[in-house]
Amino acid sequence: MTKPFIDNQQRAEAYLARFKAGPVPHWIDGKPDAGAGETFDDLSPVDGRLLAKIARGREADVDRAAKAAGRAFPAWSRTTGSERRALLHKIADKIVARADEIAFIECMDSGQALRYMSKAALRAAENFRFFADRAPNAGNGLALPAEGQLNYTIRQPIGPVGVITPWNTPFMLSTWKIAPALAAGCTVVHKPAEWSPLTAMLLSEIAGEVLPAGVLNLVHGIGEEAGRALTEHPAIKAIGFVGESATGSRIMAQGAPTLKRVHFELGGKNPIVIFDDADLERAIDGALFMIYSLNGERCTSSSRALVQAGIYDEFVRSATERIKKIKIGHPLDPATELGPLIHVNHLEKVTRYYALAKQEGARVIEGGVGEKPARGYYAMPVLFADARNEMRIAQEEIFGPALTAIPFQDEAEALKLANDVRYGLTAYIWTRDVARAHRMAQGVEAGMVWINSENVRHLPAPFGGVKASGIGRDGGDYSFDFYMETKNIAVALGDHKIPKIGE
Repeated sequence: MTKPFIDNQQRAEAYLARFKAGPVPHWIDGKPDAGAGETFDDLSPVDGRLLAKIARGREADVDRAAKAAGRAFPAWSRTTGSERRALLHKIADKIVARADEIAFIECMDSGQALRYMSKAALRAAENFRFFADRAPNAGNGLALPAEGQLNYTIRQPIGPVGVITPWNTPFMLSTWKIAPALAAGCTVVHKPAEWSPLTAMLLSEIAGEVLPAGVLNLVHGIGEEAGRALTEHPAIKAIGFVGESATGSRIMAQGAPTLKRVHFELGGKNPIVIFDDADLERAIDGALFMIYSLNGERCTSSSRALVQAGIYDEFVRSATERIKKIKIGHPLDPATELGPLIHVNHLEKVTRYYALAKQEGARVIEGGVGEKPARGYYAMPVLFADARNEMRIAQEEIFGPALTAIPFQDEAEALKLANDVRYGLTAYIWTRDVARAHRMAQGVEAGMVWINSENVRHLPAPFGGVKASGIGRDGGDYSFDFYMETKNIAVALGDHKIPKIGE
């Protein structure tokens, strides 16, 4: 082991020590809340050991949190945008101050490599600062003159909302949902994923030092218990969710009786389309980064490489050479590029596709440098070559370090293959032909398209998918469209004649 690796392990253990004192509680109405005393185990994907006992939220816990959010909402919604901006910037400052703690805990709780998690807290702080600066204008609307009247619109916060966040890069993705909700004037009940819940407690503690009691609440628990109670609670006006498409469908059904507004960022089976005139080296860089970084556990991963036939063999050869060099190891090792998958159940799901690919007739090329660690939920990076788009490995979201490579002949076939899945989150187009780039971007069924680029985050831009990949958009003022109601106000300009009835 290198000295930096040993130092990182020691720092991680020091940060994790606090969770050994007792069950990690909920955070309700501005303070820790132990609930009824039930717990569930949070296991580290690195070695399978117990990191902490977590309070297991039930309907009663969600009810307390929702009522706390309801009590806090009137005052918080009347807080001026400038005051909310100042408070959210304070939260961002405190996130930066605890960035190392957040990163090291997240590595051990999610299995993500430190080279990526070291930036997660800083990106989370950016989320708070970005939406904080928009808070003063979040309620702005339009002037809509009419004959004899002036119509104008305003936006007002919808009320207490539920935010259900995923287990991959959980801290950053939690702030991506929670920051705009708070900036809009909503109060929040947060239900984090049960497989990586620890940094949600850190966010609640940080916010608790700044926000009034009840503005941000946290309830841990299992999806079918705490999650369902949240989606069904009548005081919760909307649900923002990031996760699997099947879970999104269940949440929509659960919220239907109370007519909840829903915002879903769901799964993807995203094509990276590489034409024979592309800068192939850069295109391969983009393809491999977007599928093998973050352990392949990312909704925007480039999981289907559609490569024009003339360069297909070269793509497979070069990609094979590259994946053979991917460093697999402990997430706290600075050299590690690929850490363990989140949970043993997820590992079994991902690796089932490795066997399925062989059964379907694809060529399975395994990569990785060094021996797979004896403990932990590690999957080797793989490339499925000579695949066809109708194969399950090309149709189903694997959510792991597995790239499916499919050849195509021409632009028409590339577009057909790109769209021939139930998902539509992102697409990546690589070509030097400007006209073709725009044709493909307009024709592909995806909410986001990057041309000659990997996924580059731009906070003012809309983020979201179509088809089974989601409903609604995050980012910029698009987030406020979800967390706020638009109200029209009409003012008569003078004594216009009103029709009389009953004379």
